[in-house]
Amino acid sequence: MKQSDIEAAKMLSDATLKMKEQIGRVIVGQSEVIDQLLTSLFCNAHCFMVGVPGLAKTLMVSTLAKVLHLSFKRIQFTPDLMPSDITGTDVMQENPETGHREFAFNAGPIFANMILADEINRTPPKTQAALLEAMQERQVTCGRQTYLLERPFFVLATQNPIEQEGTYPLPEAQLDRFMFNIMVNYPSRDEELEIYRTTTVPQDADIEPVLTAEEIIALQGIVRRVPVGDHVFEYAADLVRRTRPTDQSSPEFIRNWLDVGAGPRAGQNLILGAKASALMNGRFYATCDDVESLALPVLRHRIITNFTAESEGVSSDKIIARLLEETPQPEEK
Repeated sequence: MKQSDIEAAKMLSDATLKMKEQIGRVIVGQSEVIDQLLTSLFCNAHCFMVGVPGLAKTLMVSTLAKVLHLSFKRIQFTPDLMPSDITGTDVMQENPETGHREFAFNAGPIFANMILADEINRTPPKTQAALLEAMQERQVTCGRQTYLLERPFFVLATQNPIEQEGTYPLPEAQLDRFMFNIMVNYPSRDEELEIYRTTTVPQDADIEPVLTAEEIIALQGIVRRVPVGDHVFEYAADLVRRTRPTDQSSPEFIRNWLDVGAGPRAGQNLILGAKASALMNGRFYATCDDVESLALPVLRHRIITNFTAESEGVSSDKIIARLLEETPQPEEK
C-alpha cells in the first residue's frame, strides 16, 4: 500500500468524523441514515429516503448541504408540476444590445449541487422522468441544447410511506438509479427526549463547512481507487444473483416470494458502497462485511415481491435478511 493511499483513507475518515460532528449540532440520532447519505455522496450516487413526516428528512439534507458548502435546492413535487418546472425552459427575451427578440434558457432548480426531491411520488411519471437524464448523465437537454450540471451533483428523494391517495409509484427504471433506499425510522426514547429539549428553546447552532466541492470530487475519485479482493466481488455477485427467481443459484424462498430480482447495477453499488464505507472507517481495502452492511439499502428497492409474499406479510427487508443468513461469505484467496 502506498503512503498516499494511507493518507487518502485518513483524510476521508477525518472528514467524515468532522461532518458527523457538525450535523450532530442540528440532528439528534439517525447515525445510520447519515452514514448512508455520506456513503452515497462519496460514491457520486443518489439516495431515496422513506419515512413518516416529522423525522427531519428535509432538515437532514439541508444541514448536509451546509456542512459541505454546496448549493441546495428543494423541489416540492405536486400533481401539477411540469418537467420544465424542474429542468428549466427557453423563454423569449429582448437582447438589449441588438434589440432583437431571442430565446434564452431560464435554468430550473435542478441546477444545484444538492437537490431534495420532496415527496417525489406525488407527481406523474412524465414529470418524474425529468430527473432521469440529470441523475444518470449529469446533464439537462432543453430543445436542441444540452447543459452540463455542476459537480458534484446529488439527488435525494423522499417519499411518505403512509399516504397512497394522489400518488404515483416510481418506475423500476428510476428506482434503480438510486443507490440507496434509506429507511428513516422513529428515534429512540432518549433521542426523542433530546429532540424535545433542543428544539423547544432558542437555537443558535452554527454549522461550519467541512468540505468544498473540489475536495468532494477529489474524494470521490479516491473511493474508486480502493482495492477489492476477488472474494468480495464474488460475494456481491452471489447476493445479487440469488435475488433472481430465474437464476439456478436462487434459494426456494426467493422463487416463492419474488417476481423480479436485482440487476447488475445493484452489484456495482454494493462494491462502490463497500469502498466508501472502508474509507470512512479508516481502511484502504473493502471487505465482505462492508458489502453485507449495505445489502439492505442497496437491494430493498430493487426486488419486487409477489402476491404470496404480501399475503404472508413477508417484506423485502425480511427476504434480504434471510438471504444474508443463507449466503456464506467466500474465503479470501
